[in-house]
Amino acid sequence: MAAPLLIFITGGVRSGKSSFAEKMAFNLAINMGGQLNYLASGVASDQEMRERIAKHQQDRVAGESSWRTIEQSLHIGEIANMFGSQDIILLDCVTTLLNNELFSINQIWDESFLSTVKEKIVTGIKQIRNRGKVLIVVSNEVFHESFAENELVFTYGKLLGQIHQQLVMAADQAYLVEMGVPILMKGVRS
Repeated sequence: MAAPLLIFITGGVRSGKSSFAEKMAFNLAINMGGQLNYLASGVASDQEMRERIAKHQQDRVAGESSWRTIEQSLHIGEIANMFGSQDIILLDCVTTLLNNELFSINQIWDESFLSTVKEKIVTGIKQIRNRGKVLIVVSNEVFHESFAENELVFTYGKLLGQIHQQLVMAADQAYLVEMGVPILMKGVRS
């Protein structure tokens, strides 16, 4: 049996990365078989986020495929046992997951806390990968912005960059989506 695949997809806000990831998951399910799973990390904390979540939910319902949606905004590794070896899993998105983990408790962002959060996210994603057939992980590319003026934003960006590096290192494929165009940065197109 082939090892589970990890595919990492990043891009700017509204770059088309989620649509690309959903189409990829759908095509993989057709070609490889397996149940489609949408692992959503978003929390409807304001009107814009409620609208984005509703749009993503509507897109999945209106599509040709049958998605099982799992909402998990924290402690992503705790649900790894929900998946089986035939599952195609799409996690959207790491940026939101990191935000949720950092702000879910009132905690000083010292090195120990940040290291724990990073390890929890990376380990949880790897646990899910090892359970399914394919795990597609979506994240935001926020590194084109200047972080120097705000220490909190700088720390967040640095931590996200470290998580991205670890995930890309473990990934079989990595894509950058720019203006709706996916660019393969690592691996071979399947």
